[in-house]
Amino acid sequence: MAHLYLSAAHKSSGKTTVTLGLCRALKRRGLAVQAFKKGPDYIDPIWHAQASGRPSYNLDFHMMTRAEIGSLFARHAGEADIALIEGNKGLYDGMDLEGTDSNAALAKLLGAPVVLVLDTQGMTRGIAPLLLGYQAFDPEVNIAGVILNKVGGPRHEDKLRAVIERYTDIRVMGAVPRDPRLEILERHLGLIPGNEAEYAEARIEGIATAVAAHVDLDAVLAVAAKAPTTPLPDQCAPPDGSGLRIAYALDQAFGFYYQEDLDTLRDAGVRLITLNTLADERLPAVDGLILGGGFPEVFARRLEANRGLRQDIRAAIEAGLPTYAECGGLMYLSRAIEWKGERAEMVGVVPGEAVMGSRPVGRGYAVLSGTGASFLDAGPDRAIPAHEFHYSALRGLPDGLDFAYRMQRGHGIDGRHDGYLYKNLLAAYCHRRGTGAAGWIAPFLDKVRAHAHSRLPARQVA
Repeated sequence: MAHLYLSAAHKSSGKTTVTLGLCRALKRRGLAVQAFKKGPDYIDPIWHAQASGRPSYNLDFHMMTRAEIGSLFARHAGEADIALIEGNKGLYDGMDLEGTDSNAALAKLLGAPVVLVLDTQGMTRGIAPLLLGYQAFDPEVNIAGVILNKVGGPRHEDKLRAVIERYTDIRVMGAVPRDPRLEILERHLGLIPGNEAEYAEARIEGIATAVAAHVDLDAVLAVAAKAPTTPLPDQCAPPDGSGLRIAYALDQAFGFYYQEDLDTLRDAGVRLITLNTLADERLPAVDGLILGGGFPEVFARRLEANRGLRQDIRAAIEAGLPTYAECGGLMYLSRAIEWKGERAEMVGVVPGEAVMGSRPVGRGYAVLSGTGASFLDAGPDRAIPAHEFHYSALRGLPDGLDFAYRMQRGHGIDGRHDGYLYKNLLAAYCHRRGTGAAGWIAPFLDKVRAHAHSRLPARQVA
């Protein structure tokens, strides 16, 4: 089970670029490359999947137990020739002062050697104390190599290599030159998703070519091969969704789903039907609907123009179709989206308008507790881990609405609550993990099955 951890000293060092380049460059060699991403990020895994040709999985201390992280990692890393774990922020960064949720903690949990991707702009001799400090801070972390990134030229590279060789025992595994053609465009929520960017494939190919030319791939493989094998744990039985048809929005506007959750739904026997909210004019005959996050504000005019689908979705929810929506999905179900002075009509089930601002309204990890009003909560005494990242807020909501969650931490819809409830709809700003003991999938499938059975014999369910 060859694997390594790609980390850095700080965010925006080029970890994603190098990870994408390694995924595609090693894939070109005929290797099965499995990518993982630390944290709740949806966008980087979309790029990982396009570069490697395999779905990428999230590993997150807030959303998962250590046993769940180990199980998910072992299951999928064991099916590949090499696994690459991309960290977030810096190696020792995390929410906890003791570092129990840091990248270093995850690398140690998985027995992964660390390769640091360092932004070397404006740096020469100073790279030595940086590396020595990272080694000394936690000697249990195996810093096996460094990839120099954004290098200014051959002279700059020679100086960096000479300093590292003289003062440290860390191997330089490559030096990638500074090149704007290797950068991925960003906007208000981070990188533009690979499922939206028309240039994604060409950009990945260019990055892979540069990484293959400037990184010692054999050295990368050799380091990864020294990682210990993680035993494959017993798998828990999936929930029962056999015979159920569930549509989920998947297009340029919507695409924020954990691959683990999609796997769980399929393993449960659910027939997942992709719904293109920009092109499909009708909602197919389904037993449930999932609307994940994304960037509906960017495609608001096209969503508005697809009047037939909006009307179908509203009618289905009014008729009791079990529907689960998160963030972008919540915005789509609102009366309208307002952004940059323009307003576009949406589905209209949520009685408010999603108004985009210039600063985040809710950002980071959240903790929810159930109000007892929803079929998806686990009771008021159980904390539900979640996360949120939204620039929009709902304007014009009336009083007296029903909510699924109280906010123990985070903002949600109004700073105190999240999860608007209406008939069999739950629409929230916060994202939850669907799998696991506190996941939303099992109770959602129970509701979908019950609703489908209530419509028999019009809809036959196994």
